[in-house]
Amino acid sequence: MTGVPTSAALCSLTVASRIWEKDFLLQLVAKLASPLQLSVKIEKKGNSLMLSMGDKEVKQRNAILRALCGYGLHYALDQAPYYFMGGHSFSARSLGESTAAAAMGSLTMWMSISAQITEVSDEFLMGLNAHLESHSFLILSPQPTLADLDLVLVLLTLNTEVSCFSAVNRWFTTVVSVLNNCALKGGIALPFPPVSAHVSMPVFFYGSEDASVVLQPKQPPAQLPQDGKDQNIERKGAKKQGKTKEAKKEVKSTPEPAGNQAATEFDISAMDIRVGKIIRVWHHEEADKLFCEEIDLGTEKRQVASGLRPFYKKEDLQDRLVLVLCNLKARNLVGFPSHGMVLCASNSDHSAVEFVVPPTGSRIGERVQFEGFSGEPEPENKVAKKKIFEKLAPDLKTDADGIVVWKGKVGATTVGAVKSVNGMPDAQVS
Repeated sequence: MTGVPTSAALCSLTVASRIWEKDFLLQLVAKLASPLQLSVKIEKKGNSLMLSMGDKEVKQRNAILRALCGYGLHYALDQAPYYFMGGHSFSARSLGESTAAAAMGSLTMWMSISAQITEVSDEFLMGLNAHLESHSFLILSPQPTLADLDLVLVLLTLNTEVSCFSAVNRWFTTVVSVLNNCALKGGIALPFPPVSAHVSMPVFFYGSEDASVVLQPKQPPAQLPQDGKDQNIERKGAKKQGKTKEAKKEVKSTPEPAGNQAATEFDISAMDIRVGKIIRVWHHEEADKLFCEEIDLGTEKRQVASGLRPFYKKEDLQDRLVLVLCNLKARNLVGFPSHGMVLCASNSDHSAVEFVVPPTGSRIGERVQFEGFSGEPEPENKVAKKKIFEKLAPDLKTDADGIVVWKGKVGATTVGAVKSVNGMPDAQVS
């Protein structure tokens, strides 16, 4: 049969052998992809890493992985049995665009975190444990995604002991099992010895409660009355038992447990976003994707590392005005002490990134305010402990005109609105 039209995507991956041999996740995804849709060329020399899709080229590792699991191969690896993008890109219409966009932004963020880890501290594991106490996996997904696989491979490579962290251990055991199954299907050898799983029982208490709380019998949840008739019966019963008004008030005002507080506890005013000027910039000596920057924030100067070398040249950063997220705890990025984050807008697959910048005339050190939100920023420790930025980030984006908004409310300095430097519309800001 000839002349039958096809919509099959024909992608070509070119990768240097030294990169290919070290990147198990890239091997796994390439092996699981259909050979009718993806061809792989491994070069013995050089530093090649590029995915060609027609007239489009992607060179950033994480973007390549997301493209192969997403639109590059018609979402073939985002359906059963894999759901490597969480099933969100394939079923975005049923989930709702905002839900899918938030999940994809979170997946991108977690993969960026994995790319920056060189050592795993107890503080990091405590934060991860807190996140996984209320999530089965890193993002809203029926099973592990690229982000989960990527982070677990980092933990395995660094021989990280996770059994002391119950939620992390439960997640880790599940994801390793999925890795094993995928490796079998792809006919690829695992890069680590068999992992002995420390099976976690369901967690009912988290170690912060004293004995009186743990041993206290759980009260059944109050039943809401079905209609006014039930309410009247309850009132009559209370009178017969001689209950006072004070007793009723006490029952009604029983506080909700702190663990049930909603994410809406915080708004964008919790974040300290300030205008900064990059006064010095240099290449990180060991990480080929990182710039090191010294940034003037008016009352202080800070050093920040940014993974922008795939998108900008060094001279593009020198003396540039940028927006800096300042109330993040300092951390080491491949040995460089980084204190803060330079904010950028990026498209859905992170193949295009551009600065978000203040309008001309903005004062260095000035804080960006969002209309309708005027609170003081939270301290660094609280931002880290409560995962405040992770909760707020999905709603921080650009609108159709490239202006930075949070839940549709415009961010601005005293001079005017802040925006992506080239007006990138409908982009995630992080």
